[in-house]
Amino acid sequence: MPQRSVAPPASEVLPTAALRVPNLPAGISQIEIRRSAKRRSTVTARVEADRIVLLLPAALGAKAEQEWVDTMVQRIADKRTRPPRSDDDLAARADSVAANYLDEAVGYRLRPASVRWVTNMDHRWGSCSSDSGAIRVSHRLREMPDWVLDFVLAHELVHLVEPNHGRRFQELLGNYPLAERAEGYLEGWSAAR
Repeated sequence: MPQRSVAPPASEVLPTAALRVPNLPAGISQIEIRRSAKRRSTVTARVEADRIVLLLPAALGAKAEQEWVDTMVQRIADKRTRPPRSDDDLAARADSVAANYLDEAVGYRLRPASVRWVTNMDHRWGSCSSDSGAIRVSHRLREMPDWVLDFVLAHELVHLVEPNHGRRFQELLGNYPLAERAEGYLEGWSAAR
């Protein structure tokens, strides 16, 4: 009778000693692998407390699984070791967003008076004072993908021209090509919290 292969468990926690990962990021002591028969090809990873949780297709072989563990742990480690973005970096990014997506649409060089990170925004992603031209961005965006940060910057930059969220505001914001995707990302992030 042929020997049957044993399917890996749907979820397993791998302690550090069981991993072939040379260096876990600071504060991470475990990796949890969650396998799903419904998941066909996408692989995602996130940090939950002191562990990295990887969501993998159940049909993935052991070698491919290990490659994904290595890749995703490295991505998280890279994110955690990148230097924090400064206010100057944020201002330069806002200038780039304006030049690439908004200046032509508004018909002039759109630049805020100041752009800086703030830690007192827990329910909003950013704010713009159209009177002073000052833009403030929540520190929570520091760890998010650049295209999400760019969306928030575009949103606040458009407020320099249009203080309300009316039709012209939406048209101008529509010049940022990943607006809908970024808005969905932020809504999902907020819902998960």
